[in-house]
Amino acid sequence: MNRLTQKQVTRPLWITAIVLLLFAASFSGYSALERYFQLQLAQKSDTNLRLAVAGLRGALGRYEPVSKLIAEKESVKLLLTNTSDTAQIDQINNELRRIAKDVNASDIYVMDLDGLTWAASNFDQPRTFIGRSYNYRPYFQQASKGQLGRFFALGTASNIRGYYFAYPVKQAERIIGVVTTKVTVDQFEADWKGGDAEIIVTDTHGIVFMSSRDEWRFKSLDRLDKATLNNIEQSRQYPIERLSQLQLQRKILNEKGVEHIQIGTGRDAKNYVVATMAMPEADWSVHILTPTSSAITQAYTTMFIIVLLLLSGGLIAAFVRQRRAQFFERLETQRLAQEMLERRVEERTADLNIANDQLRLEVDERVAAEQQLRQTQAELVQAGKLAALGQMSAALSHEFNQPLAAVKSYADNAAIYLDRDRPKDARDNISRISQMADRMASISKHLRNFARRPQDKSRPVLLNGIIDDAINLASAKLSARGISIAKPEGCADIWVQGGQVRLQQVLLNLISNALDATPLSETSEKIIISLDERGDQVHLSVRDFGTGLSEEILEQVFDPFFTTKGPGKGLGLGLSISFNIIKDFDGDLRASNHPDGGAIFTILLNRANSAAKAAAE
Repeated sequence: MNRLTQKQVTRPLWITAIVLLLFAASFSGYSALERYFQLQLAQKSDTNLRLAVAGLRGALGRYEPVSKLIAEKESVKLLLTNTSDTAQIDQINNELRRIAKDVNASDIYVMDLDGLTWAASNFDQPRTFIGRSYNYRPYFQQASKGQLGRFFALGTASNIRGYYFAYPVKQAERIIGVVTTKVTVDQFEADWKGGDAEIIVTDTHGIVFMSSRDEWRFKSLDRLDKATLNNIEQSRQYPIERLSQLQLQRKILNEKGVEHIQIGTGRDAKNYVVATMAMPEADWSVHILTPTSSAITQAYTTMFIIVLLLLSGGLIAAFVRQRRAQFFERLETQRLAQEMLERRVEERTADLNIANDQLRLEVDERVAAEQQLRQTQAELVQAGKLAALGQMSAALSHEFNQPLAAVKSYADNAAIYLDRDRPKDARDNISRISQMADRMASISKHLRNFARRPQDKSRPVLLNGIIDDAINLASAKLSARGISIAKPEGCADIWVQGGQVRLQQVLLNLISNALDATPLSETSEKIIISLDERGDQVHLSVRDFGTGLSEEILEQVFDPFFTTKGPGKGLGLGLSISFNIIKDFDGDLRASNHPDGGAIFTILLNRANSAAKAAAE
C-alpha cells in the first residue's frame, strides 16, 4: 500500500473518531448545562419568592395585634366574668362584627378558659361559633397559657381554611379567657394564579395548605408517619381523609437548597425548579416552582451551538491541515518575494524622502512668500492712503489757507478793537479765531487717523461714524469741485464686522473714484451713499453720475494695476486693495451700473452679533 492510499484509508477513520468524541462530550455536557440554566431560573424567580413572602408577612403582621387590642377591652372582661348578661353579649357580638368588617377578618370570637365560645362576629350566621368549644385547637392552648397563639387549619364549623391569632384575656394578672382572630388565605392564592411559576406554602409537616394549583392542596411533600397523623387528627387541623402524598421525585441542585422536582409520572409529569424561603414566625415554608421547560430549551440550544462550533472547528482544522503542506511549499517563495519587496520599498522610501524634503522646502518658500505678500499688501495699502493724501494736498492746502487768512484778519481786527476800547468786538473776533482753530484741528485729526498704519483686526465697528469720517476727509476735494454727497439721514446706529481705519480707507477710495468719474463740465452734481439692511448683511453703496462702466471694465475692475485714468494719475491698485480689505472682513465688494446712469460700488458687510457689539461698546 503506497503512502497516498494509506492517507486515503486513515483520513475517514480519524474524522469518524473525532465526530464520535464530540457527540459523547455533548451528551455528557448537556446535564451540566441543564443544571446551570435551572439554577439561573431559580435565581431569577428569587424576586417573586421574596415578594410572595413579603406579602404574607405583611398580612400576618397587620392582623396579629387585633386579638390583643380586643382582649384589653373592659367590655370583653365583663362578659367573661358575667356570661349571663345577654345584653352585654349582644353588644360584644355587634362590636366584633363591626371590627371584623373593618379589618377584613374572617371571624373574631371570645372563649372562656374551657374553650367555650360566648361571643363571635358570626353570631347571626347559620354556622356561628357561639356555643362551640375549641379547647382542642393549639392556638387556644397556647393563649390559655399566656402566649400569643398561632395556628393554620381548616375550620371545623365553617370548613374554610384560615390562620388563627389568639391572645389571652387577663384580669388582675389572671387569665380569664381567649380572643381569637381568623384570617382567610383565599385572596393570596388568587393573586398567585396565572403566573409563570407556581407558589405553595407548607407547614412543619410538609403539608401543602396554600397553593396556586388547587389539586395540590392538602398534599404532603413527604410521607407522613403515624404520630404526625395522630397529632393532626387530635387538633383537627386538616381532614385526615383528604391528606395524601404528592407523586414527586426530588434532586438537590446546590448547597442553598435549590431543588429539581418532578410531579406526576409518565406524560403527565411536570418538572420544576424549586426555591424555598422559611417563615419561622409562622412555622411556614414558602416554595416557588418554576417550570424547567425554558431551561431545557436553553440547554439544548446551547449544546447544539457548542456541537456546531466544535464540528466547524474540526472541519476548519482539517482544512487547515490540508492546506498546511501547500503553505510550507509557498513559504520560501513568499520569503524571497518579501525580500525583493522590502528592497523595492527601501528604494521607493528613499525617493519619497527626497521628494518629501523638496516638498518641505517648497512649503517653507510658499510660507515666506505669503508673509512677504501680506507685508507688501500692507505697504500698498499704506501707500494708497498716502497717495490719496497727496491727491488731496492741493484741496487741503486751500482748506488750511482759508482759516489761516481768516485767523489773521480776525487777529488784526481784534487789535484795532482793543486800541479803540471796544472789548466786546475784540472778544467776538477772538471767538471766531477759536472756531477756525477747531476746524483746522478736526481736519488734522482725520488726516492723522487716516494716515497711520492700521493694526486693527476684524471687530464690531459703528458704520455711521465711518461714513461721517470718510466724508469729512473728502470734504475739501468735494468743495473744490462743487460736488455734494447725499447720505442716509436719521437711520439707527448700524454695527458691522470690520476695521475702523481700513473700512474708512475703502469708503474714501470709492468716494474719490466717484468724484473722478463725475464730468468736469457738470455742475451741482452729487454722489449718493445709501445703506440697505438685508438680514445678517448690510449693503453700503456709493453711486456716481458719470458714464458708467463697460462690460470689459467690469470684468477686470478689481484686478491689480488696472486703471482707466491717464498716465501719472493712478497706479490701478485702489480698487484691488479695497477688494482684498473687504474680503479680509468676510465681506464682498461689487461693481455694477445704475439703470439711470452712473456706476455703483457696493460693499457687503456682515452685521455684528449682539454679544460682540456689547463688548465693542
